[in-house]
Amino acid sequence: MRPITPQRNKGVWALVRFVPKRFQHVDGRSVVRINTGIRVADDPAGIRARETVQALNSRLEAWWRGLDEGQPVAPVSATTARQYLDQVRGHHRPDIAFAANPIEDLARRVAAIMQGGGQTEQPKELAAVSGGATAKPKPKIALTTLLDEYEATQKVQLAQYSPDQLRRWRNGKSRAIANLKQVLGGDRYIDEISRQDALDFRDWWAGRIVAGEVKIDSANKEIGIISRMLHVLNRSRRLNMELVFKELCIEGGGYEQRAPYTIAFVQDKILGNGALDGLNDEARGVVYVCAETGMRPVEIVNLTKNTIRLDCDVPHILVKPEARVLKTDYSDRHFPLVGVALQVMRKNPEGFPSYFDKSPSLSATVNKFLKANKLRPTDRHSLYSLRHTFEDRLTAVEPPEKIQAYLMGHKYDRPKYGSPPSLEQLHGWLSKIAFKPPSSI
Repeated sequence: MRPITPQRNKGVWALVRFVPKRFQHVDGRSVVRINTGIRVADDPAGIRARETVQALNSRLEAWWRGLDEGQPVAPVSATTARQYLDQVRGHHRPDIAFAANPIEDLARRVAAIMQGGGQTEQPKELAAVSGGATAKPKPKIALTTLLDEYEATQKVQLAQYSPDQLRRWRNGKSRAIANLKQVLGGDRYIDEISRQDALDFRDWWAGRIVAGEVKIDSANKEIGIISRMLHVLNRSRRLNMELVFKELCIEGGGYEQRAPYTIAFVQDKILGNGALDGLNDEARGVVYVCAETGMRPVEIVNLTKNTIRLDCDVPHILVKPEARVLKTDYSDRHFPLVGVALQVMRKNPEGFPSYFDKSPSLSATVNKFLKANKLRPTDRHSLYSLRHTFEDRLTAVEPPEKIQAYLMGHKYDRPKYGSPPSLEQLHGWLSKIAFKPPSSI
């Protein structure tokens, strides 16, 4: 270790040093600064200050060692601790911040403590004298309260979520925490979770993957959720923990894209006369709009009378973050209505209230119906596959890349200049690919 030397601190020589790693669990500060009370102007070469700093450093290290050996320091402020010492030792004097105390006063105080006996009290008194009592005890966070603690750090973002978005946000994290507790055999303070525990969690997921119970991406998602929560809390609560879940992703994963329906299948089967008669009116309407527009089901079910514009030259809908967040910034767009989508929205000018903020319920209802009626050619086909078919339909007529990206709600990989495509432009391209509507909707 480099020799301890005086450092300048606002015109005064001071002891300045990092808390050693072996003592970071007992002292939450990153850097300790203790002024000697010796002005740089009075000791330009720092000769007197060097001896003083070395004495201060010895006492500081003695305090660290005392805490490390299991003698806890009472959680009091440095000010109240010094007042207590002055009273019991007879050093009645106005309270002066320790950072400005001269070394002679420090030596007198330490000597008084040592002469007073009472071994169990000495660590507390030494902490008060050396300024260490200012360190706040680190909060103890258990897995049982981890989600509440993490949610408190995300309150700005979560304030924009709809109730269903918030429910789904919580559910994913609750599930990951429950799985971790299962692997660990019960509750645990997060600062007591070791790298070995984290590796055990990874191995547990690997076993489930090999057994065919889950996909690699599902395992990595939960490992990432735990890692993210601990990282954020470590930073925001200043826990100074080792981030034991870092770099634990299981290799070999990859996004499994849903299979698109063929254009002919959508026209002849899904939009065939009477094909969806077994669905309730609102669910059937959402399927028709999704088939025609390729919009995300969640975007359709959250339309309102404020975002459905029918009484204008180009009837259209707006995808806006009304009391909810959108999947991406690029999802915010206007979308002309053509074909069966226009017919459905004229029938539902205020949206689909039965499924508002309930897109998982809509998807479950529709996918169950499609499967029961042999409208899912493979397990990779679902309601969302209609969005992939829409992109294939656009590709077939070769619109400009900017038009296609805008209609899909995707990022356009060029600098964002000018205005978005007009409703008239978009309407022209959509008219080229419009489906023939069923005889009744």
